[in-house]
Amino acid sequence: MSLSRRQLLAAAAPAVLTRGRAAETERPNILLILADDLAAWMLGCYGNQEIRTPHMDFLARTGVRFRNSYVATPVCSASRATLFTGRLPRQHGIHDFLTANPIANPPQGQKEPPPSFQQEVMISDLLAAQGYQCGYVGKWHMGGDATPQRGYRYWYTMSGRTYQDPEVNFNGRTVQEQGYLTERLTDRALEFLDQQQPGQPFFLVASYLNPHTPYEGHPARYYKLYEKTSFNTIGWEPPAPNALREKEMLNDIVGNLRKCAAATTALDDQIPALLNKLAQKKLRENTVVILTGDNGYLLGRHGLWSKGLASDPINMYEEVMQVPMIWSWLGRTPPEITRPELISFIDFLPSICELTGIDPPAGRKLPGRSYLPLALNRPFPKGAPPWRGSVYGHFRNTEMVRDRRFKLVVRNEEAGPNELYDLANDPREKNNLHGNPNFVTAEQNLRGLLQRWRAQSSA
Repeated sequence: MSLSRRQLLAAAAPAVLTRGRAAETERPNILLILADDLAAWMLGCYGNQEIRTPHMDFLARTGVRFRNSYVATPVCSASRATLFTGRLPRQHGIHDFLTANPIANPPQGQKEPPPSFQQEVMISDLLAAQGYQCGYVGKWHMGGDATPQRGYRYWYTMSGRTYQDPEVNFNGRTVQEQGYLTERLTDRALEFLDQQQPGQPFFLVASYLNPHTPYEGHPARYYKLYEKTSFNTIGWEPPAPNALREKEMLNDIVGNLRKCAAATTALDDQIPALLNKLAQKKLRENTVVILTGDNGYLLGRHGLWSKGLASDPINMYEEVMQVPMIWSWLGRTPPEITRPELISFIDFLPSICELTGIDPPAGRKLPGRSYLPLALNRPFPKGAPPWRGSVYGHFRNTEMVRDRRFKLVVRNEEAGPNELYDLANDPREKNNLHGNPNFVTAEQNLRGLLQRWRAQSSA
C-alpha cells in the first residue's frame, strides 16, 4: 500500500502529541533487520528500477535513509563483527579466522571464535547487562553458531545454507525445520516479539540469509515475478578477466539476476509481518526499526558477481562497500528524510549506546562516533566537532579511504596495484586516476587521511 507524505506525517503525529515526560525516559526497543549480501543499490529507494522492494522502500518513507552508509570490510563475517562491536577487522580479530579461503565460505557452527574475538564486547552484551531482553534469529556466522551467547536469551541460528527444510540451532538444541527458511526466521522473530511486554525493553536481530546464494529454494511465486524481466537498467557487464568468487554466475547473468531478485523480494515480504506484530503488541511507537545489509554486492557490475572477494585483487567498489541504512522510529525520525553524510559500520555501536543511554564499553579503542543526531534529524550538541568527511575500509592486503568526492584504494602497504577515482564525475569507477599528475593533490590528501586513520584505529 502506498501512502502519501501527508498520511505518513499523520501516522507519526499521535506518537509526538501523546508522548509525555515518563515516555521520554522509557528506553526504546530495537529491531535490527540484517540482510546477507544486500547492497544499497539493490533497493528501489536507492534507485533500483527493476528489483521489487516495496516494503523496504515504505520503511524508508517512514523514517531516515542514509544515502552513504559504508561497511568497513566487504565480506560478511568480518563486517558483522564490526557492526556489533564497533571495532575494525584489524582490531576484533575475526577477519582472517572466518575468511581464510578466498573462494569458499567456511561451514557455520563448526568453529569457535578466536580468543581475541571472544574478548570483544558486543552491543547485546551491553544491552543485556542493562536489562534488555535480547533475541537473535537467523545467520550469525561469527563462530560458535550452535551455542547461545553474547547476552541473547532467545537464540535461533542456522546450521547451514539451505532455504528449504533447514537445520537450525534453537536455544542450544538442533532442530530440523520444515518449509522455507526465510519464513521460519520470521515466525521465530514473531514468537520473540509475542513474548515482549510494554515497559520491558528488547533488542531483536532478525538476520536473514536472503539474498545470499544459493538462489534455489525460494517459493515459485517470487521466481515468476521476474521471469520476463530483462534487467537492462542494472548495468551488468561481460565477465571480467580477474573474476574470482562466484564467477560461474556470470555464465548466465540475466538468469541469475532473476533468481537474486526473487530472493530479495522474498526478503522484502517479511517486513509487513514484523511491523504488524509490533503494532499489534502496541510496541511500534517505542521501537526503532533499523534495516541494513552486512555488505554490498556486484551482480554483474564491473563484470563481477560477488563482493570484495569477487575479484583478484580484492575490490572495494562502491557496490560492495555501500549498504542500506534505514532508521524508522515513529514520532522521532521524521518521515521521508535522507541524509547525505558518510557513515560507517564503526559508528553503529556508539549510535545505539547514545540511543539507549548506555555507556560504550570501557577500555576499547572505538574509532566510530554516534550519528544518532543525524538519524533524528537534529543538530549535534553545541561545541561538538562537525561530522567527518571520510570513511575507510580494510580487508587483508587492501585499504580504502573515500571522501565526499574521491576514493583511494591501496594494496600491499601502498606498493600496489592502487586505484584513485573521482566519484563526482565517475560514479561507476571506470577511470583509474592513480598516477595522473592532474590529481596528485587529491591522492596525497587521501593518503594522509589513510595514514592518520591507521594510527588512530590500531588495536
